[in-house]
Amino acid sequence: MEDDAPVIYGLEFQARALTPQTAETDAIRFLVGTQSLRYDNQIHIIDFDDENNIINKNVLLHQVGEIWHISTSPADKGVLATCYNKTSDTKVMTCAAVWRMPKELESGSHESPDDSSSNTQTLELLCHLDNTAHGNMACVMWEPMGDGKKIISLADNNILLWDLQESSAKAVLSSSTALEGKGQLKFTSGRWSPHHNCTQIATANDTTVRGWDTRSMRQIYCIENAHGQLVRDLDFNPNKQYYLASCGDDCKVKFWDTRNVTEPVKTLEEHSHWVWNVRYNHSHDQLILTGSSDSRVILSNMVSISSEPFGHMVDDDELSDQEDQHQEEKIKEPLQDSVIATYEEHEDSVYAVEWSSADPWLFASLSYDGRLVINRVPRALKYHILL
Repeated sequence: MEDDAPVIYGLEFQARALTPQTAETDAIRFLVGTQSLRYDNQIHIIDFDDENNIINKNVLLHQVGEIWHISTSPADKGVLATCYNKTSDTKVMTCAAVWRMPKELESGSHESPDDSSSNTQTLELLCHLDNTAHGNMACVMWEPMGDGKKIISLADNNILLWDLQESSAKAVLSSSTALEGKGQLKFTSGRWSPHHNCTQIATANDTTVRGWDTRSMRQIYCIENAHGQLVRDLDFNPNKQYYLASCGDDCKVKFWDTRNVTEPVKTLEEHSHWVWNVRYNHSHDQLILTGSSDSRVILSNMVSISSEPFGHMVDDDELSDQEDQHQEEKIKEPLQDSVIATYEEHEDSVYAVEWSSADPWLFASLSYDGRLVINRVPRALKYHILL
């Protein structure tokens, strides 16, 4: 089997929620949440065994409803949050809760589970993020560098900052703010910035991207009409503190410098339908993943706006004399931004793409039909970046 070949795992239910297990930095592990109206929903814990190129899975029951969003604690491998649908008196509400997985499943295992051990286990409810007063939950974000005690949830037009107490069994609302304005204001997504001592988040609502200071809960920047249609997702460059990526239903991915939001720094127009997801690689911020309802996953090399814009230095031993004089010019010439690869393993809308927390060269993508694909950055490019 060729090293860069994808590994595909099929869930029996539809799914749109995917996350790496953020606190797990040794084993390659992803969590997938299902959306079934007829059966109990599940969280699949996917362990990827890199050496043997196989997937091991464990299944946890999530009996409260279909999962729309899933995120994991940066500090505790066993703790995660979900946003899920709940029907009460013919009304459908999207709620959020914090859960703990069974102790024996907290760490990535590399043993193949035999069939008898794949009995489904249940998640332990730690606490609800009670939002009855605030509306439907869009997503839950953990403080990126924190001890797993601070989370923010976006509910309709509200930003809610929670403190988790008593081993996460209790959530106290410590501050909140609301979007004000005309019409039906609703957040679609948000990201917590790893910079500025984790005091900033970015949110998307309609076609607008906003930055907020989590200490004062005040808006610090606003990118109006960031996209021509709905903004679907955001991500911060992990190495450059003012850089933010956004994507949306105008099929575009845009990169912003939040100090000057009049124009994007760069725009990518490679997808032919809504772009649901954009993710920076945690170690090599020129690598950008996007997933779209055109069923494709695109890996781009945005080297011109990365933290290492001058790529490959040629080693003297590689040069002949006549090449020597071109050498100076070569080093000064920045690498070009380009699409590295387009992945076509999905047949349905790709709702989520995520990098592994343990291996910077590995990523997963999830399409609505329940297909999870694990792929690697092409080896040639990996060596080009490393050497």
